Amino acid sequence: MSESTKKTKVKSLAEVALATGRYPPEAFAFVRDGLSYTVEQIHPGLEHGPDNPRHVNGRELSIGLRDFAIVRYGLLARAVLNHWNVHRTQDFGRIVFAMLEYGLLRKTAQDDLHDFDDVFDFSRAFDPPARPHPPTCTTFYL
Repeated sequence: MSESTKKTKVKSLAEVALATGRYPPEAFAFVRDGLSYTVEQIHPGLEHGPDNPRHVNGRELSIGLRDFAIVRYGLLARAVLNHWNVHRTQDFGRIVFAMLEYGLLRKTAQDDLHDFDDVFDFSRAFDPPARPHPPTCTTFYL
């Protein structure tokens, strides 16, 4: 079996994480969920389909993942990402391109790993008071 055939048979995030060996499955799940969050922020209400591309580029995704980390983990966002060996936006790109390599995501001809280079500095992005504040939404349950 060729190497490319082996890679296309990998289906789960855990298998991709194990195959790549650099980041845990939680980091891949975070990027997958953060991609959905980012697409919804950039293309709100747009349903996925051939007539409705919901593409985001590496810069947009990096910023969306930053915001998603803050929404999900608050002040612990940087610590959580560091725990997963994610220290810079290039790490987001490596995770995305591993998922692309194993067929879990699709890309356009313009997408490049370098789109994730130095989009922002993690210390400035996640350490108060410089970190951005996403819109707050209060949910009340009766």
